[in-house]
Amino acid sequence: MDGTRVTVRCRDCSLAATHDRLRDARTAVDDHESTTGHEVEWTIESIDSGVSQAGADAGVCGRPECANEESPLVDPGPLEPDS
Repeated sequence: MDGTRVTVRCRDCSLAATHDRLRDARTAVDDHESTTGHEVEWTIESIDSGVSQAGADAGVCGRPECANEESPLVDPGPLEPDS
C-alpha cells in the first residue's frame, strides 16, 4: 500500500476512526484523551513506502548495525552553502 492508514479506537466509548495521516490520528487521540480522560489506542495499519524506507535506512531500532550506511539519512554530512 502506498498510503498511510491509522485506526484510532477508544477503550472507554464508541470512538472509532481511520485517518490517512499520522498527524491527524495523533491530533484525534490527543483531543479525545484531553476532553474525555479516556484512554485511546491507535494502530498504524500501513504507512507510505517512502516513510517506511526512511525508517529502515535510519536504523530505527537504535542499533548502528541496523542502519543503511549508503543512505543519506544516516549521516548526510554538512549542508553545502547555496551558490
